[in-house]
Amino acid sequence: MAQLLRVQNFNVSSDGIGAGEDQSLESPFGHAHPERLFAWAGATASWPMRTDAGGSRGLDDYFTRDYARNIGAEIMGRNKFGPQRGPWQDHDWRGWWGDEPPFRTPVFVMTHHKRPSFTLSDTTFHFVDGDPATVLEQAREAAQGKDVRLGGGVITIRQFLDAGLVDTMHVAVSPVKLGSGLRLWESPDELLDRFHLEVVPSPSGVTHHLFWRK
Repeated sequence: MAQLLRVQNFNVSSDGIGAGEDQSLESPFGHAHPERLFAWAGATASWPMRTDAGGSRGLDDYFTRDYARNIGAEIMGRNKFGPQRGPWQDHDWRGWWGDEPPFRTPVFVMTHHKRPSFTLSDTTFHFVDGDPATVLEQAREAAQGKDVRLGGGVITIRQFLDAGLVDTMHVAVSPVKLGSGLRLWESPDELLDRFHLEVVPSPSGVTHHLFWRK
């Protein structure tokens, strides 16, 4: 069975923006308040950081559970890993996620400034400088036959889309407008030359966009 490159549960606003401006340590998504984009997932019964019983079932919960299904490695951009730019000032920064990152697979962080790999819990971060096809080849080898998840952010997803490497993509469009920031698309119709698209509205207010390669 072919190893797929999958975008899973990527969130954008109704005007196609996946991250706001002025990302910082205090504001990982810039001026885009993440609870406005991710509230649908946090309300589900399967949300991995849920500390109490309950939560919604149904469509949103299905996508929350599907996030990790058959994933053997993740690729992300430097901006998703942290707010720093340019050469690493030190190696103390080990990601937003604390001592137990949610990935539980090898993670390949794309950056022009390499640094040694390190492991936290059951996640190993590798820092790689390469074009999308080369990085995907590395991630597929590490995934040991499972699929590879393309985690974002926007710039990284656009690079892999432009290179024709994405097999399936799930984008959750939240009913908020951000106005400015990093834009995944002006309209999802831009991708219809390469992908089939099915749009599924959810009772939570988000609209799930499901793309698969033609």
